[in-house]
Amino acid sequence: MGSTSFRQLTGNARGCLVYEPLFLIPYSMFATYSSIFMYQLGVTETGIGWITSIGLLVQVLSSFLSGYLTDRMGRKRALLYFDVLSWSIATLLWAVSQNFWFFVIAAVINGFQKVPHTAFYCLLVEDTAPKERTYVFTLLQLISVVGGLFAPLGGLLVYHFSLVPGVRIMFVLACILMTIQFIGRHYATRETEIGYRKMKETKSMSLREGMVDYISVMKGMLKSPLLLIIFGVYILFNFQMTVKTTYVSIFMVEYLHLGSGLISVFPAFSSIIMLMFMRWIMPRISESKVNRTMVWGFIISVFANVVLVIAPEGDLVVLSVSTIIAAVGTMMTYPYLETAVANAIDDDNRAKIFALLQVLILIVITPSGVIGGWAYGIDPRIPFLLVAGAFAVSIPLMMLYAKKSKASPIEAGA
Repeated sequence: MGSTSFRQLTGNARGCLVYEPLFLIPYSMFATYSSIFMYQLGVTETGIGWITSIGLLVQVLSSFLSGYLTDRMGRKRALLYFDVLSWSIATLLWAVSQNFWFFVIAAVINGFQKVPHTAFYCLLVEDTAPKERTYVFTLLQLISVVGGLFAPLGGLLVYHFSLVPGVRIMFVLACILMTIQFIGRHYATRETEIGYRKMKETKSMSLREGMVDYISVMKGMLKSPLLLIIFGVYILFNFQMTVKTTYVSIFMVEYLHLGSGLISVFPAFSSIIMLMFMRWIMPRISESKVNRTMVWGFIISVFANVVLVIAPEGDLVVLSVSTIIAAVGTMMTYPYLETAVANAIDDDNRAKIFALLQVLILIVITPSGVIGGWAYGIDPRIPFLLVAGAFAVSIPLMMLYAKKSKASPIEAGA
């Protein structure tokens, strides 16, 4: 993989990634606090679960439409219009939220984020050679890790202005910075060749015909066992991520009794560990060992969540150990998993296959908000046992994928 530097990047990958910090820095600041912000404004744990699930339901709908819209409008236009809708407008709404209903409306608007998600993915990957993709996803992870280092700025705002006003300031900042990002990236990228071709093909295609087209794409997907296994692992990965991000901050403040200003230190701490891993360990992992690395990453991630569950109240040492192990587990899985999925999808149907994958992910994780809230109500540790369980199921699936892709390497990169 060699050294990871921006200089190696060209074209759309460069245009996409160079503006990404403007999204990830404000996002990492408010993401730590959004659940507690709702809680402080009188939304119950079950209410938070419902808001998460309503948002996810809208994401199912927007995922389903995202392949059609990305092909019809072109990658760049779909990305710009729907990013402004789902993030610029939603962050502004969160900034002025007063009660449960404000959060519901914001969750519905933010639910359209799956359209730009598919468009961004196509723009990032389509004109990039398959062998360069691990490198692109590693850089994307690196930027999100560096974004995590800024999470304590959110803690400072909360410490200085108290929780609710501090979080409102974060949302206003997010609205401004994200909007600058969307416009800047629009001018720094160009439509992909496949994007142009798809715009021509779908120009006269009605929405109904576009939906019928999904059926033939889905039939093709079902014929590839390798694609289905790697999608299964990817879906489980997204499930655990949703449960953990929704409840880990509330768990630390309510159950482990940490100060709300202190919890923003953990994402930053996690980011430092990831940066060290990227710098010293990742360059030593050869292409042939990627699948084995992912299996070990899942094993480590199970252990990280078990440590979190048994952490004594207010014990920063045990929490730090759990954070370190979880960060290492993420770095051993996330960039490689993203690349495996990107390389398994055929370029010609990328927007639609990726859209269908998003729908499958969401069907599995939509109930996770309600299940997580219900489980949290019984015992705050249960959601993290569910997370550990998702990683545990991924281990045999990944081993099966490794075995099958050795047997038929052609299909693995189909």
